[in-house]
Amino acid sequence: MTPERGFAEDERPRVAALYWGAFGGKLGRLMGPRRRALAFLQDVMDPTHALTMRDAAGRIQGLVGFKTYRGAFVGGHMSDMVRHYGRLGGPLRAGLLSLLEREVENHRFVMDGIIVAPEARGQGIGTALLEAIAQEAADRGFSELRLDVIDSNPRARALYERRGFVVGGEHRLGLLRHVFGFRCATTMIRRVG
Repeated sequence: MTPERGFAEDERPRVAALYWGAFGGKLGRLMGPRRRALAFLQDVMDPTHALTMRDAAGRIQGLVGFKTYRGAFVGGHMSDMVRHYGRLGGPLRAGLLSLLEREVENHRFVMDGIIVAPEARGQGIGTALLEAIAQEAADRGFSELRLDVIDSNPRARALYERRGFVVGGEHRLGLLRHVFGFRCATTMIRRVG
C-alpha cells in the first residue's frame, strides 16, 4: 500500500465513520449523538488536508490528517456547528472544542489525527502513515512534525516513540476531563528532513 492524497466525495461516509471510531470516545460526550457527529464530520472534512492508505480493493484502511494555515482535516466554521447542532448547541460545542485546539507553528508541521480501520490494524498502516506525514512535512519545508496524544491511548504513544517522537510538553484538562474523558494530552515532536 502506498499513501495517497485525499479521498473522493463518495468516501466521506467511510472516512467520517473511521474518524468517529477512532476519536468518538474522546469527543462523544461533546459531539454526540453519533448520527449528528457523523453528519457534521462528513460536511467539514477537507480531503486536501489528508493522506490515505487503501487496501487492494481500493477501500480506505487508514488516514492521517494535518493542519496548516489554510485549514485542517476536520475544520469547519461556526455556521457549520450551528447548522448541525443548533443555535445554542453549536456555539457551546465550538467553545469547548476550541479549548483543545493547538495552533499551527512556523517550524512545526501539525499532524491532526491518525486513523487505522480496526480490521487493518497490525499491518503496518499506522507506521506507513507516520512516515508519509513526516515526508509531507519535510516536503513542505518544515523541520519538525508535531502531534498530541491523549493519556488514555498508550498504544499510540508507544508507536510514536518507536517512530522517533519525543515529549515536548503536556496539557492538563483539569475539570474539562469530565467533558472529554481524558486527563491530559502530551505534545510529541519529531525531527524531519
